[in-house]
Amino acid sequence: MEKAEKEKETETKNEVEQQRKTSIDGSICGYDSLHHLLSANLKPHLFQDVSRLLLGLNCGMALETVVLSESTKALSSKHNFDLQAFSFLADKELLREPRVVRVGLIQNSIVLPTTASFLDQKRAIFQKLKSIIDAAGASGVNILCLQEAWTMPFAFCTREKRWCEFAEPVDGESTQFLQDLARKYNMVIVSPILERDINHGETLWNTAVIIGNRGNIIGKHRKNHIPRVGDFNESTYYMEGNTGHPVFETAYGKIAVNICYGRHHPLNWLAFGLNGAEIVFNPSATVGELSEPMWPIEARNAAIANSYFVGSINRVGTETFPNPFTSGDGKPQHADFGHFYGSSHFSAPDASCTPSLSRHRDGLLISDMDLNLCRQLKDKWGFRMTARYELYAEMLANYLKPDFEPQVISDPLLHKKS
Repeated sequence: MEKAEKEKETETKNEVEQQRKTSIDGSICGYDSLHHLLSANLKPHLFQDVSRLLLGLNCGMALETVVLSESTKALSSKHNFDLQAFSFLADKELLREPRVVRVGLIQNSIVLPTTASFLDQKRAIFQKLKSIIDAAGASGVNILCLQEAWTMPFAFCTREKRWCEFAEPVDGESTQFLQDLARKYNMVIVSPILERDINHGETLWNTAVIIGNRGNIIGKHRKNHIPRVGDFNESTYYMEGNTGHPVFETAYGKIAVNICYGRHHPLNWLAFGLNGAEIVFNPSATVGELSEPMWPIEARNAAIANSYFVGSINRVGTETFPNPFTSGDGKPQHADFGHFYGSSHFSAPDASCTPSLSRHRDGLLISDMDLNLCRQLKDKWGFRMTARYELYAEMLANYLKPDFEPQVISDPLLHKKS
């Protein structure tokens, strides 16, 4: 009896220690990601079946890994960022050549404490990102997307207005920094920033700037949906965007940007698809306690429902601020959001997806994707053809009327007295 109790006590201590390690460094029991945990602890044949269920199959096969150059691997090793690469195939067509595009996602933590000077914080992030972007360029990435508000700590929880100093015009310092890299690597770059709209009273927006492969600014999109959940009180800084659902036709394909909280709104995803997007990026900043169970589901479902690829990016690390704040949800004041859990990944229209990047390390995820897969899945499932947009439009038009009444048919016996 004593032996069993000691074994149970030891097991409990081990579980507590693993939980403590996870809470401290953001790993999962010491592993970078769920995929790595399963790979290390399951027999190969079991892991193969589990991966098939979790990640799906692309053209009937498991996703293939892509072999990257030694120079790219060297940059990953030198600067300690997670590096993974996979390939999404499409069926061979008789009338169209393959349309293979190499796409990259970058997730990263901030570099300096939030108490450092704003200029030093920003320059340090630029320096860190330069190395990872160089790795993407050395790998031949055609389209690269950075995380939401990548130039700064995600300070919108604090509601302190001094963080507005990080805001800049669309053609500001960060855009100029990336324009040089876009030209150097012949690469389209999606840059989500805190925008200062000089022409409209210096209004602030949460904006993604699309930089063309020749260094030109193709356009911008402003975040459509603003959260008011827990610490995410972002309407203190900016409100809902006014750019609609633009799709940007680039040298490598038609792309769109569904910024962060917009991923919770299915009609937002739908609108980008109706405008012809082939790849939709979802640059985000979200923490484990709030959203992690949703993270592997929403973007993947959007890719399936709308027959396009989705690239999901989330920052990593815990950002601590000098002044504690409250959320209005009854919790005691605190000085951080919680852990930004990374886990960036790609989803494809055929329901396959890549493993996620690390939950706690900077990372670069690369994917070769044949954009022909988008049309092939539209033809297979016929979602556009079988959708009933006229019914949805009528329903939404009625819903917007002040005298709207839900279409509910009650059982006539429901309230009848016996």
